[in-house]
Amino acid sequence: MELLRIASMLMVLMVHFDAASVGFPSDVSLAAMDARDWWRLVTESAVIIGVNCFTLISGYFGIRLRVRSTAGFWFECVAYSVAIASMACLLKPEKFDLVYWADSWLVLSHPKLWYVPAYFMLMLVSPLVNRGMAALTVRQNIILTSIFVVWNIWGGWVWWASFNPTGYTPIQLIMVYMIGRCIRLSPRVSESGKWIWAVVYFLATALVLFSAIFVDCTRGFAYNSPFVLLQSVAFFMFFLGLRLRSRLVNFLARSAFAVYLVHMSPALWGGALKPFMVSCWRSMELWQYALLVPFMAVVIYLAVVPLDMVRRRVWSLMEQWLPDKEFGKQSLK
Repeated sequence: MELLRIASMLMVLMVHFDAASVGFPSDVSLAAMDARDWWRLVTESAVIIGVNCFTLISGYFGIRLRVRSTAGFWFECVAYSVAIASMACLLKPEKFDLVYWADSWLVLSHPKLWYVPAYFMLMLVSPLVNRGMAALTVRQNIILTSIFVVWNIWGGWVWWASFNPTGYTPIQLIMVYMIGRCIRLSPRVSESGKWIWAVVYFLATALVLFSAIFVDCTRGFAYNSPFVLLQSVAFFMFFLGLRLRSRLVNFLARSAFAVYLVHMSPALWGGALKPFMVSCWRSMELWQYALLVPFMAVVIYLAVVPLDMVRRRVWSLMEQWLPDKEFGKQSLK
């Protein structure tokens, strides 16, 4: 599962270096697309599941809402947000923006990263979801989760309802979290063969690609697309079937969320990374850019790890002053 955490974040990076940087093809008709258009769509189809898989992991293990973990989440987000904003202001004092710098402290209400407040809301409701699903039978959990998934697909993906049109909402994270909990609470599902799920992943990837071409890219690559959800679960189940123990993997996985916070910070993403990738896309041959994308993803991940070691060390000195009570563990009096 920790290897999946790393793979999921590398997928997120590749998504950002693909369509989030160079955009989707202007014409996705089969007759009009060239090699670059196909590469963009195929790459996006294969790695669009990063966010869903990252949340499935949380659902499978379950979020334990503690005072320390909640404060630690806030500290991690604020530390990188403020540090990068401050560094940007120091490097370019002529462009110093007091409002921008002040907003960097308000990561849960003024973020440029949608996943931060959405995940925080998931953390807040996790005790309710955990205890509610624990009180139900396996059959009841499957029925309830299935209804929730169908409702999101029908209302959100099909009819573009505002509660979850493309999956960039807390509702999406709650749904995926419930799927992860449902898998954990259903032993027979967890015992399924990993190679069957590998085949399902590739078939679902093809369906994602076809939906992007024959429907539209925005809907085809939506996180709540039925094909993306199937693809996410299949990829998750494949890794669930692996048997791997590695201290290095566990060590690297601890910095996965930090990779997201650093590379998508407005100053770094909008000011450096995205312009660099766009420039490379325009100047490089396709095969060169195709190699650059995974290379950049790995380099950025590894570059963040030593920075995150410092952040974790600072937090380890701070957290000892906080209580370690878990919400939902005992009834409130």
